[in-house]
Amino acid sequence: MRVTTVVGCRPQFIKAATISDALRSRPGVTEVMIHTGQHHDADMSDVFFQDLELPRPTHYLGVNGGAHGDMTGRILVALEPVLAAEAPDWVIVYGDTNSTLAAALCAAKLNLRIAHVEAGLRSGDRRMPEEINRVVTDHLSDLLLCPTVAAVRNLEAEGITAGVKHTGDVMYDLTLRLLPRARRQSTVLERLGVAGQPFALATVHRAENTDDPVRLRGVIGWLKEAASERTIVFPVHPRTTRAARLAGIDFDGLLACEPVGFLDMTRLLDACDGVYTDSGGIQKEAYFHRKPCITLRDHTEWVETVACGWNRLWHQPDYLPRAPIADYGDGTAAHHVVDALMHTS
Repeated sequence: MRVTTVVGCRPQFIKAATISDALRSRPGVTEVMIHTGQHHDADMSDVFFQDLELPRPTHYLGVNGGAHGDMTGRILVALEPVLAAEAPDWVIVYGDTNSTLAAALCAAKLNLRIAHVEAGLRSGDRRMPEEINRVVTDHLSDLLLCPTVAAVRNLEAEGITAGVKHTGDVMYDLTLRLLPRARRQSTVLERLGVAGQPFALATVHRAENTDDPVRLRGVIGWLKEAASERTIVFPVHPRTTRAARLAGIDFDGLLACEPVGFLDMTRLLDACDGVYTDSGGIQKEAYFHRKPCITLRDHTEWVETVACGWNRLWHQPDYLPRAPIADYGDGTAAHHVVDALMHTS
């Protein structure tokens, strides 16, 4: 079986790490990885390949920057001849980014089978570009690999039942695998001066927050108020840095730092006592570390984190009683994904 994996961003590198390991463990399976270039600098790309021990991509397309439609179109143009030449049995796409959508469209036009890891998520807010990317990708995919039962139900409500599998969450697999190494190897707490000190962790990067100066000013102001009570470590995404500079917004009062790799982020999540984020992945990772989370958005696709009391939207009242979330599985989701690939005719 020949598999082509298409990645482009931090959350895709994380998900691909566990699945690549599982693919390499199966005899007769060959994987080719294509990196679109959507996240391209060392802090947002290279460090994740190092931390996660991912194989280097066979193909690097070098497409980044520009508006959503522009980037998606350029990825399509660059990807088509590569996918046509590889002619794999499966094209694996991850999550909800422009790279996800472009790869799904390209594979569908080439009549290649598509497996969507993290299928079925819905926030209900189609103003979010990620929501459009999810919906279109799901409707193009042949195999829909869902992290939760709620995701399965979302697809059923849209008339998609064929090829749907509940596998659990591959990001949970990776957290379980890398947490001991992060505790041994990461020095991020010492570098930032928070070792042994109480602190919260914050991230902001979603377009709904960064593309609107008024909204971004409100989010950063909200974080500054929270920082009056405890230190907030704030690894700043390049998009947020650019948007804040253009809007004249400073990060005074926050412990701002450069983006961090997966091992350092894992250690920060392990040691913090709360999380503020607009990232879908970090909402889940907060739960994996059993840390309360406040989501800096008006909607979330990870509804079970709210229903089980580990997460709330920033305009909601305080937490519900906390309960375990069984849907994410037991750390073997990647093997369920590979089983589905190998046994789907």
